[in-house]
This record gives sequence, structure tokens and C-alpha cells, in this order.
Amino acid sequence: MSFSAADSSMMARALQLAERGLWTTSPNPRVGCVLVRDGQIVGDGWHEKAGEPHAEVHALRTAGERARGATAYVTLEPCSHHGRTPPCAEALIAAGVSRVVAAMEDPNPLVAGRGLALLRAAGIETASGLLENEARELNLGFVSRMTRGRPWLRLKVAASLDGKTALNNGSSQWITGPDARRDGHRWRARACAILTGIGTVRDDDPSLTVRDVATPRQPLRVIVDSRLETPPTAKILAGGGVLVAAAVEAPERAAALRAAGAEIVLLANAQGKVDLAALLQELGRRGINELHVEAGHKLNGSLLREGLVDEFLFYLAPCLIGDDAAGLFSLPALSALADKRSLQIVDLRQVGPDIRLLARTLNGR
Repeated sequence: MSFSAADSSMMARALQLAERGLWTTSPNPRVGCVLVRDGQIVGDGWHEKAGEPHAEVHALRTAGERARGATAYVTLEPCSHHGRTPPCAEALIAAGVSRVVAAMEDPNPLVAGRGLALLRAAGIETASGLLENEARELNLGFVSRMTRGRPWLRLKVAASLDGKTALNNGSSQWITGPDARRDGHRWRARACAILTGIGTVRDDDPSLTVRDVATPRQPLRVIVDSRLETPPTAKILAGGGVLVAAAVEAPERAAALRAAGAEIVLLANAQGKVDLAALLQELGRRGINELHVEAGHKLNGSLLREGLVDEFLFYLAPCLIGDDAAGLFSLPALSALADKRSLQIVDLRQVGPDIRLLARTLNGR
């Protein structure tokens, strides 16, 4: 189906609205809606927070009676099922809109085309696929959870130009500058959870909270700690909201961590380590759409070897540290360049004096 320049312009506006929910809609998708009648916008809105009205409802409330006969531009297919809110498809039908254009169909099996079908059954003209790639990018995590049962995994590293993340004595603060660190907090803020390993907890004692940008919520913090070695006094445990993934029961250590406010989940693999794939499935069941990883080279390497990394967020500082410093990933040596791991660069820009590079693995394309 072909779309007009006006259609594209209105959907672009709806996507801009959807982006306003970047840090607040989890576990729901980020959605925007624009209502247009006689070439004029008569209502618009976006989904602001899970459990509150969806984008279509906000737009319909703004439009009132002017919604009758209007075209609705929605960045995601209107829902057709009862969740915490009534179906948006039914609300659009009741308002008397004449046409609905969706950027993409909803990957949620509870919807998956049913919303558009419900609209068509009511005599409303429907279309989808307008600016679909842009809409999908905005909801990479939601699409991942709906189609793969696990979150979109974004692995963040800050390194020198020679690929070093810390000195051999463990010192790593700060390789990159304040602008890059602030930008990193924005990526933390959009994630549903932040993952790290026991090595990082021991060496750096991070809090892994969002601090440099204003955010209405803090992501869940997740520690991969096979033997439950996280100190109960660790900064990351402050304020609760922490999940520890372990491979052994260790009742006394577990009791101390629970007393400090942590939740523990046992997910052991055959090697007595945390089953990372199972952990991602568990996070998917908990409604985690985007998982932001800030860990050391061992956990980074494990995630990469198991094919669990979808995207890399590299911050590269204009400096050189030397061969003896810590690298990015613990990976086995290659015997042939043909075995190298190829990435797709999707964004490259300068942040302060540093370079920010966003690249995707083949499974994250």
C-alpha cells in the first residue's frame, strides 16, 4: 500500500510523541497517536506509563467529537484485548474514526493482527507498515520479549582506543569524560534492568543507579553471582530493587543478602555457573524489555560466546593505555580471521572528546 507525504508526516509526529515515553512505559511498548481530520491535527497523545491510558485514548480525549471521521496514525497496532486498560481498537470504533494507519503490527501474541482485524470488521479502513523500521527501533526490547521471550541485550563498555577498560591493578575511573558518562546514564534510564557480575561488584563497588539524568524510576539491578559472594554491604544493594542470579544455594550467604533487600534466583547450568540464557528468559518473564549490561571482560565474553548480545554501546576515549591493561572481552583465540565476529555499525558520533559507537551482532539485526 502506498502512503502520501501527509501520511508520513503525521506518523513521524506520532513517533516523536511515542519517544516521550522512552523511560516510563516499561513493560509496555512506547506508542504515540495522532488524530487528523480535514488535514488538521485534532488530537494526539502517547502512552505515558504502564497501567495508565494508552496513546489512542489520550488522543481521543483531546479530540472529543472531532475524532468522528478522522484518521488515526498509531505507531503500534491498537490493542484488541483487555489488560490493565480496555482495548484501544474498541475505543477507536466507538469514537467513529474512519481510517487507522499503524506503523507496525503488534508482536504481542494477544494482539498480532487482531486489533486491525477488529477495526476492519467495524468498517474502518486500515493500513500498516508506514515508518515500520522507525517504530520497531523504538520498541526493540518489547519486540524481543514478545518474539524471543527475552529482553534486548545492550552491552556497554568504556575503553581506550587500544581497547582497554582498566589498568592491571583494576583502576578504571575514569577512562571516558563526563559527557560520555552522562550519556551512559541516559541509556541506563531507558533500560528496564542493568546487569553486572560479581567481579565488577567486588572490584568497583558500583551502585548502578541512574544519577546524571532525571528519571521517574530506577531500573532493576541484576547481579550474576554464582556462589553468592556479593557482600551484604555492597552499594548496589542499597535501596532494594536487586536480583541476584546464583548457581548454589549457600543458605547463610543467601539469608544475609535477603536481609539486605536482595531477591535470589537459582539458575545453575551443567558447569555450576549461572545459566545466562535461562536468566534472560527469567527476565523476560518479569517484563524486562531492554537489558543494559555494565560488566567486566569475563561476563562480557560469556554473554558474547553464548550469542546473547544484541547490541554494543562503545564509548572510546582518545587515549592509549597499553598491553597489560584489561581488555573488553574474554574470548578464545582465533586460528583464522574468517572466524572473526562481524558487527553492523548503526550509529557513530562524538560525545564530548569521546566517540560513541553503537554496533549490532548478526543476531541483533
